[in-house]
Amino acid sequence: MRVEEFAGSEPRFRLEEYFDGRTRAWGLFQDRFGQVKRQFVVDIEGRVEDDTLILIEDFRYADGETEQRIWRIRRAGEHRYVGTAEGDAPGGVVGQATGAAYGNAFNWTYTYDLPVGGRTVRVTFDDWMFLQPGGVVINRASVTKLGFELGEAIIFFRQLGEDTDAPAETQEAVPAH
Repeated sequence: MRVEEFAGSEPRFRLEEYFDGRTRAWGLFQDRFGQVKRQFVVDIEGRVEDDTLILIEDFRYADGETEQRIWRIRRAGEHRYVGTAEGDAPGGVVGQATGAAYGNAFNWTYTYDLPVGGRTVRVTFDDWMFLQPGGVVINRASVTKLGFELGEAIIFFRQLGEDTDAPAETQEAVPAH
């Protein structure tokens, strides 16, 4: 699949517009056998400074672990993006992430040092995000090592209202996590 194939699709996904403000994401990671290994919620604070989108991601995993990751993403052309990330947990994003957005789709790839059982495994994330009508973003990330799939992350993003933890459009109560 090539991200350019989505050039005419709507609604148009512009990262710096969608993630400017508060967003919440719900996700899980499953191994290559389909077994769910982790579930999580992410609260995201986004802002644009000069030509850089800054995303502060606060992860809360179902097992009680927490993690913060801070992305700095900038536009590198009409459709291209580059970014870096730093975090407070062992491992993390290595070097620079690259991506492109066309229509409602965004494809993002990066290398990640993943802590596993007391050691670190270097993997590649291939994220595909799709903005849906109503403001939900669906994300599927394939995680590979040396071309072999280790698993995938599935995540749903929703913008939050300014004064509440409820989704921006509905202002409904959000279950406690």
